[in-house]
Amino acid sequence: MRLSIDHIVPIPMRDKISEYHSRVWGQQLQFNSGEKIFIQAPSGTGKTTLIHFLCGLRKDYEGSIRWSAFKMQEINPEQLSQLRASSVSVILQDMRLFPELTTWENLEVKRRLTNTVSEHDAEKWMERLGIRHKMDSLAGKLSYGEQQRVAIVRSLLQPFEWLIMDEPFSHLDHANRQRAILLISEVAEMNKAGILLADLDDNNYFTYTRKLLL
Repeated sequence: MRLSIDHIVPIPMRDKISEYHSRVWGQQLQFNSGEKIFIQAPSGTGKTTLIHFLCGLRKDYEGSIRWSAFKMQEINPEQLSQLRASSVSVILQDMRLFPELTTWENLEVKRRLTNTVSEHDAEKWMERLGIRHKMDSLAGKLSYGEQQRVAIVRSLLQPFEWLIMDEPFSHLDHANRQRAILLISEVAEMNKAGILLADLDDNNYFTYTRKLLL
């Protein structure tokens, strides 16, 4: 699946963006499935706004975003649901877990809807990220680092051609970050999927094919 970004500019930031040279805002870009893209986004440049545009949570921009045949400004709720369930998985900065559900219930919502990952594999991934012992804990009672690891596992419990991530490791220490990177890399490779990661600072978490400054 190809991601095409054609001269997009967030309307609320239009005047601010015109003051500096972005390699993403106002540019024409194409990313092919299997690429690993890093977008470095210093504070205030619209990192989370871009992620929300890419996954259809916001449409207040000029220009166009296309996921192959899907034009995001014109996509209807049914098409967006289809896109998000089968092709584009997302790890948002605020994670958006259901706080009143347990860790396992949060994962089961996604796993049962998509029906592509076995219960055994889901538990194995939890074990690898050190959260299996939190299966019965309410998500709202978990630490930020634990919540982030739940969100990472949840993002992998579906088919995807692209994994979009907004600061996915911000609450993880070095050891847990490395475990998460390895798991994401393995599952993305298994899916022959692309990765697009946005973060504040430069990094080499993955073998990026392109690095862009937002």
